[in-house]
Amino acid sequence: MINNETIAAIATALSESGIGIIRVSGPDAVNIVNKIFFNKAGKQFLLSVASHTINYGFIHSLDDESIIDECLVSVMLAPKSFTGENTVEINCHGGVYVIKRVLLEVLKAGARMAEPGEFSKRAFLNGRLDLSEAEAVMDVISSKSESSLKASLNQLSGSISKKIKELRAAILYEIAFIESALDDPEHISLDGYNDRLSEALNGWILEVNKLIDSNKNGRYLRDGISTVLLGKPNAGKSSIMNFLLGNDRAIVTEIAGTTRDTLEEYVKIDDVSLKLIDTAGIRETENTVEAIGVERAREAAQNADLILYVVDVSSDISHKDIELIKMFPDKKGIVILNKNDLINNDAAKDNNILLSLVDNVNGYPIINFSTVTGTGFDELRNIINDMFCSGLIKNSDQIVITNIRHKECLEDCLTGLMNVRNSIDNDMEEDFYSIDLMDAYSSLGKIIGEEIEDDLATEIFSKFCLGK
Repeated sequence: MINNETIAAIATALSESGIGIIRVSGPDAVNIVNKIFFNKAGKQFLLSVASHTINYGFIHSLDDESIIDECLVSVMLAPKSFTGENTVEINCHGGVYVIKRVLLEVLKAGARMAEPGEFSKRAFLNGRLDLSEAEAVMDVISSKSESSLKASLNQLSGSISKKIKELRAAILYEIAFIESALDDPEHISLDGYNDRLSEALNGWILEVNKLIDSNKNGRYLRDGISTVLLGKPNAGKSSIMNFLLGNDRAIVTEIAGTTRDTLEEYVKIDDVSLKLIDTAGIRETENTVEAIGVERAREAAQNADLILYVVDVSSDISHKDIELIKMFPDKKGIVILNKNDLINNDAAKDNNILLSLVDNVNGYPIINFSTVTGTGFDELRNIINDMFCSGLIKNSDQIVITNIRHKECLEDCLTGLMNVRNSIDNDMEEDFYSIDLMDAYSSLGKIIGEEIEDDLATEIFSKFCLGK
């Protein structure tokens, strides 16, 4: 790639911190920073330093030469940098105003503001990363658990890229063999070829299906397990959410219907990341705002990976609770008998009737729970681990597809391979095989960026954070 523009952006979070970093990349990166960077003696010196060195000095204003900040400046010359271009990183003090002032001087000196993901896009275009590895960069940044981080680092190290390239090479070999045989039938025979190709197809289809199936667990790793707290008003859903989070995130009152909208937060239980969604209590209501909240609660539950059905066992329990638990029979669920600390003997007796009914509802496990005493938390944690941890990444060699775009490309590849299978079964001409094999080959190429349109690349990188 030839790009004559030099870009710059703040690469760290824009908040009060010990250090802030401005990243500058492009052919003029060193020249631009040299204009504003001076040593103690007031001399410019950056043009003479060696690559991959850290240099001490001061950033000066271009307007009046006043000192803006005391900094350390790293120089990484092409091609041995993240982007493959000349790259300079200015490590200054992390005050919001200071780091913005340093960036302003860099822009005045000749750089332009980078677009979101543009550094990673240049690394991709310059061949430093393939597309799957570039996408893994953002997955590393947004990791929410050890397993999530492990899967992202595995992808960043090229595990997916290696597997895709192996599959493409095998498919390409068969395409080339078919084309060669059709062009030169006197020297290359296709006798018995269908059996050989069928055996290869079986292996490819098995591998592609395995990768596609890994996406469900990959989504759990990347996005967390979407977990909806569902129940009647004042069942204690918000109290449970606050208990799991360890802080008062949701408003809790004794007034039924306090929660009017969904509230989302992430919590880590062991190595499982839950995307907790607190919802409005399910009931018939004439209040327009509350009715909207109830409808959103139903929608959230419909899209959930796990539903925690919260039942208040300290108050009257009716068949409404059972109806609520039966509302989403195709979902994984756990019944939480909340406010267990408030149960008296009479209430416990009534609950025996409920338990006999609930025990057969969707086969859900039942937990006695109290946010006051902590009763039931260990049991809840163990059940969630049993439900979701068995398929999560266990070692660094395991490949998990965490990206929905990759899954869609794999599904397109599988379609092409199944078309080849149908052509063989229907005894069609060999040139039909090569057409569908090429479709499968191209679909795999989109994962690593070998066959991708500029618009799609731009869309992918536009979702990255600024400075990366």
